[in-house]
This record gives sequence, C-alpha cells and structure tokens, in this order.
Amino acid sequence: MTGLTVHPLHVGTLRGFPAPAITYHRGWGERLDVPMIMFVILGGEHPIVVDTGTGTPEFTLAHHGYDLVRPDDQEPVAALKQLGVAPEDVGTVVHTHLHWDHCSNDDLFPAAEIIVQKAELGYAVDPLEPNRKAFQRGPGVLPPWVGVLDRIRTVDGDAPVMPGVDLVPLPGHTPGSQGVLVAGATGPLLLAGDCVDTYANWEGDGKLSHIPSGSFTDLAAYMDSFRRIEGLGCEVIPSHDLKVLDKGVLGR
Repeated sequence: MTGLTVHPLHVGTLRGFPAPAITYHRGWGERLDVPMIMFVILGGEHPIVVDTGTGTPEFTLAHHGYDLVRPDDQEPVAALKQLGVAPEDVGTVVHTHLHWDHCSNDDLFPAAEIIVQKAELGYAVDPLEPNRKAFQRGPGVLPPWVGVLDRIRTVDGDAPVMPGVDLVPLPGHTPGSQGVLVAGATGPLLLAGDCVDTYANWEGDGKLSHIPSGSFTDLAAYMDSFRRIEGLGCEVIPSHDLKVLDKGVLGR
C-alpha cells in the first residue's frame, strides 16, 4: 500500500510534567513541557485519527492537576482544519490506550468507529486504585469514552484497520496498549502510543537499550513489547515528543 501519510497535530502542551513519569527512574526533580499529539492518517478510504488528546485546559486543571496550554490554532477542530479535514470526515478513531490524555475528544467525531483493544476497555472500566486517575475514574467524573460507548469496537490482538494500517498489541504501559503500523511510501511507521513516549524511551541510554515510561501496569509485558517493536523493522514514532512535530508529514 502506498500513498498513506501520517500528520502529527499539536493539540496542546502539558507544562511542568514530572520527568520520571516519562522516563523510568530518570530526571528526578526535573519538569518537562509535554506536547499532546493527535495523529491523522490520510490517503486511505477515509481519514483515520489516532488518539484524540485531552479535554479543555480548565477541565484538565480541575480534574488532573496539570497546566494545559492550548492556543486557538491547537484546538483539535482548528488543527484538523489546517489539513482540510472536517471532524465528520473521520471514519475511524484508534486509541493506543484509554488514558485521559489520549481519548478526551472522541465526541468531536460523530461518524467514526472507535477501535480499542478488548483488554484495554475491560481494564478501563475498573482499573486498580493506583491507575484510576489516569483512566479518569474518580468521584464526580466519568471516563471520556463513556459517551461514545455505542461506537466502540474492540479487537483482540493484531487486527487490520484498512489496507496499509494495522494494529499491533504493545501491552505493558496499560493492559491493552497498542500501536498503529502504517505502510508509508518510505517504509513502515509505528505510532507507538505511550509504549514509547519520547525518542529517549526508544533510544535508551548506557544502562538500558529502551527505557520504559514511569507509568505501567506490567513491566515484563512492557519489555516484551519493546522486543516486538524491534522485530517490526519500522520507524518508531513516539506519542509525546516535540521532535515528532518538527518532522512534519510522516511517510513520504
């Protein structure tokens, strides 16, 4: 399959995010500005959105305690408009996982089927207490995906989305984390979700070949997911790295 391109859209920045939450046991005391990225795959049967970002800055501060900065041109609808894509044009939304910062704008896409791993949806309903806030399971607030439950389709393991776009399970960060493998014109690309937050996670350091996120549900599964990515022979695209935005259009 040729002709598929991936467009990373900047849809806000979390300011002052703790570095060890991104790179396991590294950067104690450091704070980072972390971009929220919504990916759009074009060139297929219809536009595909991979992850839909956070809620509003006000909601993010009130319910998650983070300072989200989102200029007008980074509002999801405005960012899509720059690609010539209207929300109603999007036929599929894929979630790499169901943490609040990846699935809070599903309601913007009224015609889209929403695809998640079965294990992810099952866990998101009733996560263990340390994971509850990340899945937006707390008093007085519902998880973002509840309002679109009628449009969610679950898959169990590897699954095609459309020609040239396939789902790859990458558990560890969450039980049903997954990547999206795209057959770009210049070779396969993997939108790795939070299995790979930044290039530093994938490239490793002198101690680890790959560095997991500071947030995970199963470290053994996480390390196995790194091994699986190694075997894919693809370009790895992190979920929260400004360098991804600097690259512009991917896959051509």
